Amino acid sequence: MKILDAKFLKDFVRMADDGYQEGWHERNGGNLSYRIKEEEVQQILPELHDQNEWRPIGTSVPDLAGEFFLVTGSGKYFRNIILDPEANLAIIEVDDKGENYKIRWGLRDGGVPTSEIPAHLMNHEVKKRLTGGKHRVIYHSHPISVIALTFVLPIKDEVFTRELWESMTECPVVFPDGVGTVEWMVPGGRDIAVATSKKMEQYDAVIWAHHGIFCSGEDFDLAFGLMHCIVKSADILLKVYAVRPDKLQTITPQNFRDLARDFKVTLPEKFLYEK
Repeated sequence: MKILDAKFLKDFVRMADDGYQEGWHERNGGNLSYRIKEEEVQQILPELHDQNEWRPIGTSVPDLAGEFFLVTGSGKYFRNIILDPEANLAIIEVDDKGENYKIRWGLRDGGVPTSEIPAHLMNHEVKKRLTGGKHRVIYHSHPISVIALTFVLPIKDEVFTRELWESMTECPVVFPDGVGTVEWMVPGGRDIAVATSKKMEQYDAVIWAHHGIFCSGEDFDLAFGLMHCIVKSADILLKVYAVRPDKLQTITPQNFRDLARDFKVTLPEKFLYEK
């Protein structure tokens, strides 16, 4: 099978374009990665080349040894992915120690995978372990409203989760475990990758202060849907703040408990504090 005809690549490209159309990817902002299924690798294996050298990942991900990933390229624009996937994306293979990667397809005109590949792979490793391999998509974007909230809310998991839950009733159903937060750190390195992967032990979404958000999902629809829900809730919250600095009424802790009972989800009590 031609790689450009593979369903996973077409789904990847569609999601990247959806994110661009939402306004979450200015210039070369944001990145996306997909852990390719074994049967999908077998389908495209004849199309993969072995011309490139191994490069250090910048961290160690032994649980991903031998895995293949479709990733966005460093410095590449999301708006161009739909026009020329082979120039803007790469399929990489992780070595048998989980310390190096090799480009096996893509980035036709040169380049390397996203600079945030350490964060992506460390998050993939965590989610592979915690979900029994079900989670395959890691998505990072720069939504205006989410970034704006990191300037006016305390960078605390409990605060961000509660405020987002209160802004739209569907939120505690879509992300009942809440969202994590990470204080500002230099992007692209191991330190922020470690901090994010620790948060991913508890959450499927992690907000980077003054930068953006990481989401994990089983497939493209679920990862995009999680991002979309969080961003919409943040949009609502910013509009509320623009009208008045406090809320006249909102969803109460008991309301959340009632919702959890009827929708059969578990909401951690740490988010249901009295204000």
